[in-house]
Amino acid sequence: MKSVSIITVNFNQPKATCELLLSIKKHYGNNVEVILVDNASDENFESEFKNIISDLVFIRSKVNLGFAGGNNFGISFAKGDYLLLLNNDTEIPKGFIETLVEELKSDDKIGLLSPLILYDDDRSIIQYAGYTPLNYITARNSQIGQSEKNKGQYNGVTKETGFCHGAAVICRKEYLNEAGLMDENYFLYYEELDWCEKFKKVGKTINFTGKTHIFHKESITVGKESAVKTYFITRNRMLFIRKNTSTFNTFLFTIYYVLIACPKAIISLRNKGRKDLVKWVIKGLMWNFTHQKNSKDLGFKIN
Repeated sequence: MKSVSIITVNFNQPKATCELLLSIKKHYGNNVEVILVDNASDENFESEFKNIISDLVFIRSKVNLGFAGGNNFGISFAKGDYLLLLNNDTEIPKGFIETLVEELKSDDKIGLLSPLILYDDDRSIIQYAGYTPLNYITARNSQIGQSEKNKGQYNGVTKETGFCHGAAVICRKEYLNEAGLMDENYFLYYEELDWCEKFKKVGKTINFTGKTHIFHKESITVGKESAVKTYFITRNRMLFIRKNTSTFNTFLFTIYYVLIACPKAIISLRNKGRKDLVKWVIKGLMWNFTHQKNSKDLGFKIN
């Protein structure tokens, strides 16, 4: 399996990262290339990580590159023909990599492929079994299967889907010459959706497979509700539309976003007692009116 390079990014989550490495080690030993990008964590756990996988390719960045930047950095070191991006808060089962590679080999039109994703805290519950198509006026769609009991209803199914899931996605390295890497201007959230759009534009499909799965400890890095999550989800939802749709579509979306979606989000946060996060909705929205869509100014101070 040295034809596959696994890329994962760690930011101040050594315990979760070790659990991922242990699950890779359990099923593949040292027979797969594993690249770990440390995004300027407070402490350097290189020795602990390498105690699990001795030939781990460990890269420590001097600054936090975000999800997109960290993965892109790791990809630049990858030697495999297939690139498997895994969140550090995931664990994999036996046969996971072989199944994904076989699915890619079965159809050369597949650009990106994601597996079934189960919640780690209750491994009988589904998080992701694909995405419905996006409504580009509202930038809304749904995760297929979310919160369903896993009864095998998606087992054995491989099909086109709206978008892949950033927690686990595989592609052929050669296709990056056409589609390109993830856009680092997103930093966090929506970068995988934008990446899917890039693959679609070069004639590749986005696929889901239920023939294998991962377990996902969702949102342990940024928290279920936090300033960084609130800001970047708000900012990047509009940035995604600005980058991937026409001027007229962006105009219609902006009316919806300013008058309906953001006020609704603010009311929801106030009702939850999270008034501290309201300013981050406003800041995320306003960034799009003060910056070009390709601006490298994140508008948020990253530690």
